[in-house]
Amino acid sequence: MAKISAALVKELREKTGAGMMDCKKALEATEGSIDNAIDYLREKGISKAVKKADRIAAEGLVRVAFSEDHSKAAVVEVNSETDFVAKNQEFVDFVEMLAAKAVSTDVKDLDSFMKLPTEDGTVNDTLIQKTAKIGEKLSIRRFERLETEGTIYTGYLHNGGKIGVIVG
Repeated sequence: MAKISAALVKELREKTGAGMMDCKKALEATEGSIDNAIDYLREKGISKAVKKADRIAAEGLVRVAFSEDHSKAAVVEVNSETDFVAKNQEFVDFVEMLAAKAVSTDVKDLDSFMKLPTEDGTVNDTLIQKTAKIGEKLSIRRFERLETEGTIYTGYLHNGGKIGVIVG
């Protein structure tokens, strides 16, 4: 087995966001190949997400988004296991990305929403990756998109982002 350098571990960590020990194990398992280690981590992440699927995710965050002219609005609720994760900036950014995705699409149901493309594949793929990286079960509980001709939308978040309101 080849010796895995700290620089190689750091490089993989920067590319994937995975933990140091996970990166080291992935590099050891793939004999130092960054590309194979990324695939290895992805597979492990999916299996970690499957293991967490039975857990209860009752905390979370709501985010609202609007089109530039406020003629369209969306609200997304994503749940996590703890309120600590709901305050994590990576989780907040993820929920905000989902709200922006929801306002910019025409899909009406959650199954179709989960299949929308993202930088990391689909919404579902990104959810699995975030679950593996953050280490808790995450679930997109619901989303709603509003667009009625002649209506201008606004909204706000209440209780630290646990409640979102859209007014048309």
